Amino acid sequence: MAPGEIVLRDPQPGDFGWVISRHGVLYGAEYGLNERFEGDVAGIVAAYVAAYRPGRDRCWIAERDGVRCGCVFVAHDDDETARLRLLLIEPDVRGAGLGRRLVRTAVAFARAAGYRRMVLWTHSVLTAARAIYVSEGFTLTATEQNGHWGPLLTSETWELPL
Repeated sequence: MAPGEIVLRDPQPGDFGWVISRHGVLYGAEYGLNERFEGDVAGIVAAYVAAYRPGRDRCWIAERDGVRCGCVFVAHDDDETARLRLLLIEPDVRGAGLGRRLVRTAVAFARAAGYRRMVLWTHSVLTAARAIYVSEGFTLTATEQNGHWGPLLTSETWELPL
């Protein structure tokens, strides 16, 4: 990618399809996840769009020189709980702080929206994301084994009081 500044913007037509596709491609290549994973991501995106509440839900697409390079979503679980979803960073921009920037942006939005806590669900193999969650104050609250997408994974629930 060109060395331009990475901007965070609202989603535009085609972005939700990109989120689904890139999750499928990257998680398949990097972790061996199967097509059921991509289908589940599609379900998450569809539910976000169907239940979208302005001022309570939000999506950011990270872009550099017109090329998408990351994303994150905040979706409401209930009036007090925001859920961080679908954090993704393209490999060629990893390590430059974009993941932390997206998480901080999502947390700041949830606080400003009046949520009392933020939760997320991830997997132990996502070590870079987990390191961000720890450094931003999230606490691991539950684990479970999950083989739904091919390889056996340790799924994790994390929580942050806001």
